Amino acid sequence: MNRVMKIVLPLLISVVFVAGILLGDLLNFQDNSFSNSSNKRQKLNRLINFIDKEYVDDVNTDSIVDITVTSILKNLDPHSAYISNQDYDFVQDNMRGDFVGIGISFYTIKDTIAVIRTLEKGPGEKAGLEAGDRILYADAVPLFGNNMSNDSLTKILKGPANSKVNLKVKRLGENDLLDFEINRGVVPLTSVDAGYMVNDTLGYIKINRFAESTYTEFKTKMKQFATPEMKSVILDLRGNGGGFLKQATLILDEFIQDDRLLLFTKNKNGDLKETFSSERGDYEDQNLYVFIDEKSASASEIVAGAIQDNDRGTIIGRRSFGKGLVQREMNLGDGSAVRLTVARYYTPTGRSIQRPYENGNSEAYYSKYMERYSNGELLSKDSITIDDSLRYETPEGKVVYGGGGIIPDIFVPRDSDQAIQDIKFMYDGGVMDRFIFDLLDENRKFYNSLSQEEFLERTLITDKVLDRYTRYLGDYNMNYNFGSTSYILEKYLKATMARQLFGSDLAEKISNENDVYISRLLKLNSAESTTTD
Repeated sequence: MNRVMKIVLPLLISVVFVAGILLGDLLNFQDNSFSNSSNKRQKLNRLINFIDKEYVDDVNTDSIVDITVTSILKNLDPHSAYISNQDYDFVQDNMRGDFVGIGISFYTIKDTIAVIRTLEKGPGEKAGLEAGDRILYADAVPLFGNNMSNDSLTKILKGPANSKVNLKVKRLGENDLLDFEINRGVVPLTSVDAGYMVNDTLGYIKINRFAESTYTEFKTKMKQFATPEMKSVILDLRGNGGGFLKQATLILDEFIQDDRLLLFTKNKNGDLKETFSSERGDYEDQNLYVFIDEKSASASEIVAGAIQDNDRGTIIGRRSFGKGLVQREMNLGDGSAVRLTVARYYTPTGRSIQRPYENGNSEAYYSKYMERYSNGELLSKDSITIDDSLRYETPEGKVVYGGGGIIPDIFVPRDSDQAIQDIKFMYDGGVMDRFIFDLLDENRKFYNSLSQEEFLERTLITDKVLDRYTRYLGDYNMNYNFGSTSYILEKYLKATMARQLFGSDLAEKISNENDVYISRLLKLNSAESTTTD
């Protein structure tokens, strides 16, 4: 396994895990369990107090508590988690649909903030900031220098809603610094990456996670691109680690007829909580295809399972992650929190999505998942282990299996060409972003003048650019000869360029050219059409 996979693959897998621990019923936990009525609980309190008062050296007992709580949770299950007060705001921000700031994405280049792009309709775009601008000062505070971390920069640029920040900006081609007064505002954090028509009758929408705003984003995006001729919809949940269950069920409700069971949960007392579809549903008549892969988890699996068990659509891809535990959040009073597993999710037929686990949050649980990359499961459906005792049938008689994850109706293998895998990892992991930014920076005026149509028509990723990218990787001791896969590299470099110039809609459309999932679906539809005719 080469350097890129060693760096990027664990990053992508960790995203699935981190997303997994954030999922489920995020409710305040009304709890009396920390009373001192129990001698066993008093024992822990007494020990910590004893260490705090009497231990020969100074000890940070807060850190002891953190370690103790983490250790307790590790012995429960893989997804109960402790969130420290240092991490809590970051975790919460990731699941919100917006934040307050100036609305830019940026790099720190040679100790200076460089704007990658302004977020659509954000304060920065409205004020006139442009990609490539270098922000040197905010309210007279210098933002350049080796001692300024990205976290510090973000805190300076964020602030209360409607508060002002005065920026001094260096723009290429301008002799003097430019002054901008920007009103900080609510900036959306999009969870719907893209939506477009694949052809005259097939629509496509990709959701990267289920955040607080996902359903609203979904409805807005569908209205923007869907045509009256649209007969089928692709719901792409590949790489989607989950999120807020409510947002997932609202989207399910758009596709499933009234009063159908979507899922149920069961706690340790056997209490059931069922969720049914309502009268809502603008897309109940369209054919539905759901894309999943090994990184689709939790709420994504709830969606796929509900669609499959209600015989509503076709699941395409590879077996999903297998996370079906419900977490509930309890604040610990110091800014930290625990998300504790309180129930299990089940699909309408009664399948548990959760993969088996032993010994709590052990390395074996994640090692077992990683075995999929070596045991052939990602290349052949026949390599998926199926437990016949967990066999279920949908209302129309389709056989489905429990035991962890959702097994697709139509299997799509992972590309066996290592070079293509590496290129995709580079794209997903952001390896290409900095290279493309530097390339755009050489002629911002030209690139910014391009319309989307001109951008698509022009050959902007030339052989010379491909050679430069290969040398760029070599500078970081990543040596490649892309050879026959250069056309794949060209596609993803152009998609990266599209994302920085135009946003994720166009980037996704380009990256999906000759996508194996979509190609498989188009062939399937063509075959069905021929058979029908």
